[in-house]
Amino acid sequence: MDKRELEKLLHAVASGQTSPEEAAQKLRAEPYSDLGFAKVDHHRGIRQGVSEVIYGEGKTPSQMAAIIKSMVSADQERILVTRISEAAANELKALVMPGLDGLEFAYHEPPRLVTIGAMPEPDGIGPIAVCCGGTSDLYAAEEAAITAEMLGNEVIRLYDVGVSGLHRLLSNYDALGSARVVVAVAGMEGALASVVGGLVSCPVIAVPTSVGYGASFGGISALLAMLNSCASGVSVVNIDNGFGAGYQASLINHLS
Repeated sequence: MDKRELEKLLHAVASGQTSPEEAAQKLRAEPYSDLGFAKVDHHRGIRQGVSEVIYGEGKTPSQMAAIIKSMVSADQERILVTRISEAAANELKALVMPGLDGLEFAYHEPPRLVTIGAMPEPDGIGPIAVCCGGTSDLYAAEEAAITAEMLGNEVIRLYDVGVSGLHRLLSNYDALGSARVVVAVAGMEGALASVVGGLVSCPVIAVPTSVGYGASFGGISALLAMLNSCASGVSVVNIDNGFGAGYQASLINHLS
């Protein structure tokens, strides 16, 4: 249960639509479930506003399935699994689908994400724009975009708008200007974040990617360029961390 669902439940109790006993039943879960290999945090959504997300890399499908079943039993309506291969996702689907009670299961190929449950209606203050320098950066851009959508945000995608053809970015100036937050994803020299930062008045979250030739050092060059950006208002997440950027953008977009 996340903060949004908790507030909805409390309003239902206050209006008489839900009895205190029914609400207590929904809140019956212990703060976490100890599965031996994992301790599933059921109250993270109440504390932080966003329920626990599963990092799939390094976990077996059976481990992820057990974690997902624990989350569903605690009434978590939407689940995000990051960094998971298609083969592992297919095996995971076979393990959990019989017990998901009609929840949607979808695998997203470029970012290697699994989403369980329907996308929520956007309730952020404005749209989040996700920009990427080139098609090779799509895996990180889509990780940011889908994460933001799963957290209740409208997302504008502006892809292949890198600085080697600056007119492509400038032709989307109105869309950039309408955004509450911009996520700028780029590899190579990582210049996109500085350019975007000089065009908009909202926060810019830069995502360096590991895309590039040898001297890019697996994204280190882009990371350092973004950290040294001359544009004010640019913050930087780790290399290839689209999830972290989408999460942070959502937090900013829900600040009232």
